[in-house]
Amino acid sequence: MFTQLHENRNTGSILFNAGLAALSLFVNGFGIYLTIQANLGVAPWDILNLGLSKSLGILYGDASVAVSLTILLIDILLKEPIGLAMFIDAVVVGKSVDFFNWLGPVPKCGSLLTGVPVLLAGLVIIAYTQYTYMLASLGCGPRDTLLVALAKRAKGIPIGAVSIALLSTATLIGWLLGGPAGIGTVICALASGPIMQMAFRSVHFDATRVKHQQIKDSLKVIFSHG
Repeated sequence: MFTQLHENRNTGSILFNAGLAALSLFVNGFGIYLTIQANLGVAPWDILNLGLSKSLGILYGDASVAVSLTILLIDILLKEPIGLAMFIDAVVVGKSVDFFNWLGPVPKCGSLLTGVPVLLAGLVIIAYTQYTYMLASLGCGPRDTLLVALAKRAKGIPIGAVSIALLSTATLIGWLLGGPAGIGTVICALASGPIMQMAFRSVHFDATRVKHQQIKDSLKVIFSHG
C-alpha cells in the first residue's frame, strides 16, 4: 500500500523531498535524452522543444526551460495549485538533457532495430522517475497542471480529448519549427501510458493518493522553522 516517504511538515522534510525531486528530474532528463538519441521522432512536447531549439539556434535545455516557465506562468494565472517541485521541474529536466548531450554516452541510433529498444528504455526511465518525483509530493509537472486546468474549464469535454488537443497543438507547432516527428512519436503516444502504469504498479504506487503541498505552504513551514 502506498505511503508518502516524508510528509512536508518541517524544513528538513521539504529539503529532502526537493532534493529527491531534483535528482529524479535529472535522471528523467536522461530518459528524454535516450528518446531523442533513438532518432525515430520524439514525444509531442519534445518536438516543440527541439523545434524551438532548431529555429532559434539555442540549446534544447534553454528551449525546454522557456516552454516550461511559460506554461508555469499560465498555470499561475489560471490560479492552479503550484508546488516547489514545479519550479525545479521547469529548470532541471531541460538542462539535464543538455548535460547528457554534452557528455554523449549514447550515439544516435541509425535503425529501428537499435532505435526502438533505446526509445523504450528512455520511456521506462521516465516512468520510474515520474514515480520518485511525485513521491516528493511538492507539486505535479507544469504541463500536467495545465492539462487539468484546461480540462476543468472545457466543461463537457473529456480530459482525454483535451489532452489530445493540447499535445496535437504542441506537435504541430514543433513540427512547423522543424522538430522531429516520426514513428517514435507514435510509439511515445501509445506506449508512455501503459509503461507508466506498469512502473507504478510494480512499486504499488497510487498517484491519486499523493497530497501535494503548495509552495505557499512550503514557504510557511520553512520560514516558521518548522
